[in-house]
Amino acid sequence: MLWNYLKTAKKPILLYGMGDGAEKILDHLLALGITPSGVFASDGFARHNIFRGYEVISYSEAKEKYKDFIALICFGSQRPEVLELFQSMLPECELYAPDVPVYGKTIFDRAFAVENSTRLESVYNSLADDQSRKVFENTVRYKLTGKIQYLFDCQSTVSESYESILKPSSGEIYADLGAYTGDTVAEFTSFCKNYKKIIAVEPDVKSFRKLEKNTSVYENIKLFNIAVSSDHKYLPFSMDGGRQSVLKESGKVIECNSVDNILGPDGATIIKFDVEGAEYDAIKGAENTIKTFKPKLCISAYHRSEDYFLIPELIKSIRDDYKIYMRHFPYVPAWDTCFYFV
Repeated sequence: MLWNYLKTAKKPILLYGMGDGAEKILDHLLALGITPSGVFASDGFARHNIFRGYEVISYSEAKEKYKDFIALICFGSQRPEVLELFQSMLPECELYAPDVPVYGKTIFDRAFAVENSTRLESVYNSLADDQSRKVFENTVRYKLTGKIQYLFDCQSTVSESYESILKPSSGEIYADLGAYTGDTVAEFTSFCKNYKKIIAVEPDVKSFRKLEKNTSVYENIKLFNIAVSSDHKYLPFSMDGGRQSVLKESGKVIECNSVDNILGPDGATIIKFDVEGAEYDAIKGAENTIKTFKPKLCISAYHRSEDYFLIPELIKSIRDDYKIYMRHFPYVPAWDTCFYFV
């Protein structure tokens, strides 16, 4: 397994990238008694600035200086050219993308997998098709080993998930929880032209302004600049305009509300949950909607390590007649991995 292997590795270990991911990976390495030899960035992006005491050199400089080394990808990307770059690096160095949670501190390592093996196995056995089982198996193997080829070997397209799983029809009521700037609203409307209504929720102010602008062309859409939680309350929120916009212990206090309260008696027929680590609470706040309407659900599975079993367990506790699917879309690390309940 990756972390245990890195403890005994003889080659120099280099961090590839900076930012929040590198902070988390470096902290975990140091906690394990592993001291990296350096930090590098892609050619053209290296500015020889300093990250945590390391001078950030270019990839070409790293190859020249260290020759044979282990590179740990410390950032995420879905851009095709970046994923192709990762692929091209595989023959040149020993490349891994350590899995660290976007939120929470629990690492999906061997100890975690063993401790929760019964629950993980139960989810695997409940999956409805071969592709879902492949995604589950490959992403777990990736999390344990850091080998990105497992992700490339199980990825599929958003089109496939709409066409084979969600299968939207006319008259859909779509709730987009974590609508960001409207990209997933546009995605939905491209597959469902004759929808009945769209409800889009985005708590971050900057993203919400872009959401308003980008969705102004759509009819029958209602926008909410609030966060989704288990009930109506006010909580601190860090507004960073993107992935780091999240409910935290400190920050600007904003309004939160439950899905049940937001949707009201009309409910929804399709709900997308991508609420930056607050999925469990958001689902708790949607219990009445799920019980009453049995909407099709698309729920992000990558924010917390525990999501791999907590989310399916919670949905099945609310209604046990859902079929469960799983898909991974092109992304390293496994950030675009979703559960579908239909």
